[in-house]
Parts: sequence; structure tokens; C-alpha cells
Amino acid sequence: MLNSKTNRIALYISATIIILLVLFALLRDNADPITLREASTMLQEKSVEKVIVSKEYVYLKTKHGVFKIASSQVSPKMFIDQKVEVGGESNLVIYILFSILFLGFFSLILRWWQKQEGFTLSNKLISKESSSDARASETSVIEATKSDVCFDDIGGISDVKIELEEIIDFMKNPKRYKSFGAHMPRGVLLVGPPGVGKTMIAKAVANAADVPFYYQSGASFVQIYVGMGAKRVHELFAAAKKNAPSIIFIDEIDAVGKKRGGERNDEREGTLNQLLTEMDGFEGSSGVIVVAATNKIDVLDEALLRAGRFDRRVFVELPTKREREAILSKYLAKIPHELDVKVVANMTVGFNGAALAALVNEAALFSLRQNTFHVTLEHFYEVKDKVMFGKKKLQMLNDKQKEFRITYQASKVVVASYFNIQFEKLMLSNEKLTPVTDEPLAKQELESRVMMLLAGTVSCNIKYKEHSSSAKSDLAEAKEIVAKMCESYGMGSSLLPDAGEQKLLLENLYKECETLLISLSGVAQSVEEVLQERESITKSAVVKLLDEVL
Repeated sequence: MLNSKTNRIALYISATIIILLVLFALLRDNADPITLREASTMLQEKSVEKVIVSKEYVYLKTKHGVFKIASSQVSPKMFIDQKVEVGGESNLVIYILFSILFLGFFSLILRWWQKQEGFTLSNKLISKESSSDARASETSVIEATKSDVCFDDIGGISDVKIELEEIIDFMKNPKRYKSFGAHMPRGVLLVGPPGVGKTMIAKAVANAADVPFYYQSGASFVQIYVGMGAKRVHELFAAAKKNAPSIIFIDEIDAVGKKRGGERNDEREGTLNQLLTEMDGFEGSSGVIVVAATNKIDVLDEALLRAGRFDRRVFVELPTKREREAILSKYLAKIPHELDVKVVANMTVGFNGAALAALVNEAALFSLRQNTFHVTLEHFYEVKDKVMFGKKKLQMLNDKQKEFRITYQASKVVVASYFNIQFEKLMLSNEKLTPVTDEPLAKQELESRVMMLLAGTVSCNIKYKEHSSSAKSDLAEAKEIVAKMCESYGMGSSLLPDAGEQKLLLENLYKECETLLISLSGVAQSVEEVLQERESITKSAVVKLLDEVL
């Protein structure tokens, strides 16, 4: 930077000197002085080609040069036969201005040339850097990170922690295992749905073991240029071996470790082959352990899962009720609240760790907007649907459309409350009442859920002899559940489903739902009135109405 500035100053000084020299050469008076006799002789010999008269001098131009004589020494009669021109300061000013313009134009050309040269040079440098970026970006030093996440920061992973404590002990006391002739698995695969905290678990392992932590996502290995991903894998393992004991964590490994099939992808397959080679290239005693995470173990290549690579698999599932309590306690520790964590855990079935964190944060923000001093259970009820389904604004409906929607939603909430299906509050703007769940359910629970999904359609058909297109998603989910009951769960008339089994089951559940809604028409009407006024209703309010009838 300093050299560049010095060169620029030197260039400006040189340009200034050159301009001054040029001006001096152009503007200086270089005529030779002569006497009156010499002037008279020149005029008599007719060797003078031009006479220029100025205020101070008379200039005589000849073939041999320009000569000058003081104006006070000559008279006009001497130049009667000569061609006389009058010179003055105006001509001199013109010469000066012309010179300045010329030099200015010259300096502009010089600067333009310099910029073009600089642009060309910078382009060369950029192209050189970008061409080497495909190499240099991958050859750059891969640095380890220091994890600041500990197991105490993660709630509800006691089973996973037990599985990983052995690895942590190995990283801390490798001699104990080497002396016994045992070695740790080369790779640990964390398997589980998104949001359960797989990345945080890997960071907690690195923190507990107090070793360097090398983090890479599977997508970062997928490069445009063939061979770049494989090179990055090699450098990652080289850096980890150099700083052993250490942990390599590859997040979303399915991005690079998918099954190799008929579709050709040289770069991805080359990267996967390099990963397999690297995992074969170090021993369990080297002090390097590869931890990877995925939520799609079924798409991983078999070679990646075989013994000797990812020997140990740890399944991180959605948190149970007790684990949700532990997670919520962690997130609520610094938030002023007046609530029972067990109640919140009961209302968050199917939530992962990330969703629980978002729920607590949204409840705290809602509490601040309400200008309250503590987070209460009501705040959680208000924001739960927003976290599960997203915030939706009620569409602009005409009177008939709104009447259909109120009837549709009222019947769903009545059936859900009757069968004690888990939910807290119904918003008229939300199409779904409860999230889809893959938890093991008994036949009666599945049938209750199907009846809840059919309730809106049944109620509209009873009251209006038709139903609206908003039933699309509920009907699709009901058909999917019935199909699984017959085809996958063996809940039909026999373990092997008969033809038309699904249709028969769906029709029977439809009729049962119709009978139930007719018997509870008074409760449904009361719920409709509440929805008409408030556009929302809680489960406790519906249960209270049901208790008055049943």
C-alpha cells in the first residue's frame, strides 16, 4: 500500500516537471539580439522574410534564424517594403492556454492509459486468483473450531449421552484403550429427524472431550469442478490427523453419500470414493473420529454404512414428554414465567428441540407485546399454532363462505374434543387442528382421527347438502390414514386386505361420524356461535359444553 502511494506521488512530480519544461521550451524567447546596423544590413540585403512587431522588440525572421532588436531603436519607415505582423501579449496568452490544454489533454490520455493497464493487470490477477480459487479455496488451511456447547445446554438426550460417553472417554484417555488392545469406532452416525439437535450433540462431544472440532456440511464437498470435492475431503482428514486427537463432523452427509446408481455424477461419486478411502486410511488408534448426521439413512450408500466406517449408529428421536420437560426447563431458565412446565410438555407432542426453542421464544415475544411481566400458559396457547402451522390471516370470505367455514371447523373441534384428541385451541384461520404424527397409535385412535378429519365434510353435507373445496387437505389425510390401516397396519377385516376394504372402512367411519354429530348438534351450534363472535375457541371451552350434554 505504501509503495503504491509513493509511486503515485513520484508520477505526479515527474508529470509536473515535464509540463514545466515543455512550457519553458515553448514560451521562452530564443531570438538572438542584433544592433541597428545589423538590422539595416539585413533589410537592405532583403534577407528578412517576416517582421514581427511587439511592444518591446521587433523580430526579424530570416532563413538563418530569428533576431530581435529593441523597438525604441527602429522606426516604421525601415519596414515599408517588408511584411509586418503585430505580435502581443494576447498571442502569448493564446500560446499559454493552448499549451495548458494540450498538456491537460495529454495528462488525461496518460491517466486513461494507466487505468487501462491497471484494469488489465487487475483482471489478470483476478482471473489468476479465481482460477486458483477452485484450487486455493480448497487448499486454504482448514482450521478447527473450539466448541462452546456442552451437554448441560442440551436437554432430553440422556440416552444419547450414554452412547457417546465412551467416545469422550477414549478421546481423553486413549492409552487406556490402546493398552487393552481395543479401539474405538472410526465413525459415529447420528440419525434422526430435522431439529432434534444432532449438530449440537456433536459439538457437545467435542467440548466434553476438549479436542479440535472440524465442521463441514455435506453440501460443501459438492463442487462444480471435478476433483475439487475429493481434494477438500483429503485436506479435511489431513488436518484432523495432524491435530489428533480430534473430531470431524460432517452434517447432512446424505448430500455427498447417496447411493451410487445408474445416474452418472463423476464429481459426487469421486468425492464419496475419497471419503470412503480416507475412512479406511486411518486406524481406530489414530485419535480421529468421524461423526456424521443425517435424517435420510435409507439413501446412504451401502459402502458408507458397512463395518469399519460408520460402526456405531445413534438414533436421535423426537423428545418424549420427560425430555420435552427437560428441554423446556433449559429454555425457560432465563425467562420470567408463571407456568407448570409439565403442562407445556403435554401440549407439545411431536415437537422437536428446535420447535420447542421457537415456541418459548414466541411466547416470550408475545408476552412483551402484551406488556406483561411473566410468560403464562395463555401465551403458549396463543403462539402454538403459529409455530406448528405458521401465522395465517383469515381470508376475505363472503357471508356464505364464512358460514360454511364456521360449520366445518366447529364440527371438527367437537369431534376432536369428544375423542380427547390432543389440541389446545382452534383458530378459524387455521385449516389443520393437529399436526400429522407418525407415533404408534391404536386402531381406535386412528379411527377417531379419521372421524375428526371427516367431521367438517359430514357436518356441511348435513346442514347444507354440500361441502366446500377447503376439505381437500383433511380428506387427503383421512384417505392416507385409512390406506395405511388396511395396507400397512393390518387393521382391516383381515391381515391381508380385501378389495374394497379401504372404501368400506371409510364409509363406516363416515356414518359413525354422521351419527355422532347429529347427537351433538346442540354442542356444535354453541361452538358455531362462539366462532362467529371470536373466530377462536379453546378445547377446555368445548369440553365444558360437552359435559353439559353428556
